[in-house]
Amino acid sequence: MLSILIPVYNYNVLPLVNELVKQCSFNGIDFEILCQDDASNSSENILNQEINLLPNCSFFVNETNLGRGKNINSLSLKAIYDWLLILDCDTFPAQNDFVKKYIDAISNLKNNILFGGIIYENKKPQSDQLLRWVYGNKRETVTILTSNLIIKKEVFIQYPFDESITKYGYEDLLFFSVLKANNFEISKIENPTFHLNLETSKAFLNKTKIALENLVFLYDSKKIKKEENKITTSFEFLRKLKLTQFSAFLFKKNQTRIERNLFSKKPSLFLFDLYKLGYYCTLKK
Repeated sequence: MLSILIPVYNYNVLPLVNELVKQCSFNGIDFEILCQDDASNSSENILNQEINLLPNCSFFVNETNLGRGKNINSLSLKAIYDWLLILDCDTFPAQNDFVKKYIDAISNLKNNILFGGIIYENKKPQSDQLLRWVYGNKRETVTILTSNLIIKKEVFIQYPFDESITKYGYEDLLFFSVLKANNFEISKIENPTFHLNLETSKAFLNKTKIALENLVFLYDSKKIKKEENKITTSFEFLRKLKLTQFSAFLFKKNQTRIERNLFSKKPSLFLFDLYKLGYYCTLKK
């Protein structure tokens, strides 16, 4: 009935798999759990190899790095069941009936795609991780993502992740854009997972820059439309006013000052948005 796909990169995913096995077994669900490390060469894989000892579970290691989307595509081709539950490796079910809720939902499902939601622990993390935590609480908890998604296998096989994206960032945007263009609806239900792995603010900002490079590629190659993302929409507004070069200049002039705030104990998401738009303008310049 259910193939659970977990793309892995440099992370101990064994606790998550143990919890999923327990929930599936308790509810008598036919399942398999497929995990695949994307050539991280991590020492965590020593523990992850124990996944192969669990019932209906497998752990694979890619010889070369595929990128998250292509890694999930690879897992989907190995799946044997009709439904795919895609989970990020650094998530964990918020409730002990997490799998059962999905099974109950798909038994009465009109649509073929459900998102369960992402939440963050209320306890504040260390000060050097606050940007990721604040962003996650304010933005990711209200955004539909593929980090906790159940989808009919035949739909995913027909509309997989775009494998031209090899870097981090915005693969979800394009994935959902293609689905919506083909008249699929993505519904959200209350069945969240915790996002556990918080990067430092500096690491998160660096990943954001890489993601913006991806966004430039997606937009320039016409894979997404401007209205599908706030940054591209804002950029086109600035372009009409002939202010993109000036915006890039202002960004470079104030970049260090903004970063000082983003790395502080009170990071501003308004400044984070300005930072992303300014950096995008420099890339387009």
